[in-house]
Amino acid sequence: MADIQLDTVRRYLRHLHASDTAGLVACFEDDGIVHSPFLGTMQARDFFARLAQASSQSVITPIDLFASVQPADDTVRVAAYFRYDWTLSDGRLVDFTCVDVFGFRPGSPRIASMHIVYDTHPLRERVGDKYAPDPPQPAPSSESAHGLPRPE
Repeated sequence: MADIQLDTVRRYLRHLHASDTAGLVACFEDDGIVHSPFLGTMQARDFFARLAQASSQSVITPIDLFASVQPADDTVRVAAYFRYDWTLSDGRLVDFTCVDVFGFRPGSPRIASMHIVYDTHPLRERVGDKYAPDPPQPAPSSESAHGLPRPE
C-alpha cells in the first residue's frame, strides 16, 4: 500500500544527506508544508531554503521506516527514524535522533506534509536557535560612557 511513499521517503533521506535543496523540495507537493519544532509551520520550499542557510553538511543515518497501518483518515503516513549529524554553517557539529512523519495524499508519490519530531532542548542548549533572526542592537545612547550627556 505505501511502497511508492516509502520510495519517496528513501529519496528524501538521500537528498537530505546530500544537502540537495532542490531534490528535497521536489519530493513535496507544490503546496507541501513542514511543521518544524524551531520554525513552526512553513511551505516546504521556504523551510529547506532556511535549512540550507543554517547548514554546511548533513550526515543522515537511517534507523528504520514505518508505514501507517490504521490511519485516522485517508492520508498515507510514513515515518523515518534516523540519526542526524548536522554541521552548522559556523562549523559546529550537532547530532541527534529524530523522526520525520510524512503525510501523503491518496495515490500521490509526493509529500503533502512533514512533521519533524525530536527533543529540541539539548540542541538549543548546545547551539542556541540557529534559525532565530539576529537580536536587535540597542539604540545608541544619548549619554556618554560616563553617564554624562553627549555634546550635540
